[in-house]
Amino acid sequence: MEASRKKQLQRIATNIRIGIIEEVYNAASGHPGGSLSIADILTYLYFEEMNIDPANPRMENRDRLVLSKGHTSPALYAALSERGYFPKEDLKTFRKLGSYLQGHPDMKGIPGVDMSTGSLGLGISAACGMALSGKYNKKNYRVYAILGDGESEEGQVWEAAMFASHYKLDNLCAILDFNGLQIDGPISEVISPAPFDTKFEAFGWNVVKVSAHDFDGLEKAFAEAKACKGKPTLLLASSVKGKGVSYMENKCEWHGAAPNTEQYEIAIRELETSVGRF
Repeated sequence: MEASRKKQLQRIATNIRIGIIEEVYNAASGHPGGSLSIADILTYLYFEEMNIDPANPRMENRDRLVLSKGHTSPALYAALSERGYFPKEDLKTFRKLGSYLQGHPDMKGIPGVDMSTGSLGLGISAACGMALSGKYNKKNYRVYAILGDGESEEGQVWEAAMFASHYKLDNLCAILDFNGLQIDGPISEVISPAPFDTKFEAFGWNVVKVSAHDFDGLEKAFAEAKACKGKPTLLLASSVKGKGVSYMENKCEWHGAAPNTEQYEIAIRELETSVGRF
């Protein structure tokens, strides 16, 4: 990837992180940690990878994105607003009474949202259905689903893994946000579903390991997923929970907590400094 384009994507990702902090702070609730960890993935998807049109959110042959870990909606909303689906100013209404930007994605009320999610494990199943529909109807759109590592403790995730492999859904690419932390602590101490690579391979998937924060690596990984035929692909994306905000990084307590005013100002200052570097 050209250095200039990489800097553009880094700047976009940082803007998305600023949007995440604005949302959670103004709502005084939300899930910043896992939202920040997927900001780079969403940046690559919405600004490089996916065939989409913000002016026509229901374009029939658009690529689909399902945020299976729906509690990280602040990241999705920030990415959609950055891409032009709705005004950035609306992010400050997150979780407010009467706002269309509620705590979990709503496909009926939010432009650009392809699936309502929130109950963990359901999103990847819906993505499988979208991919199978595309196969049956001979459409060339692709389906992307973002999973959490803690979410992958859900049995339904593995039922979906079997389904996708059985139907050879090579138009499906799942991205597993492997930050190693969930609300109760490290996944290794709660109930570890690892190793993810060998398990998904045993279920018949093509598995590509990548850093969630490396745009060169993401470019190669998504290209490999697109080139793989006859089986679905999992991008096992190693990430840092709370990425970009120093005091949130690798801290499970920021899974579902909002910053106070002092913490908000520190986060915005750090992120705005990063924007300047890019």
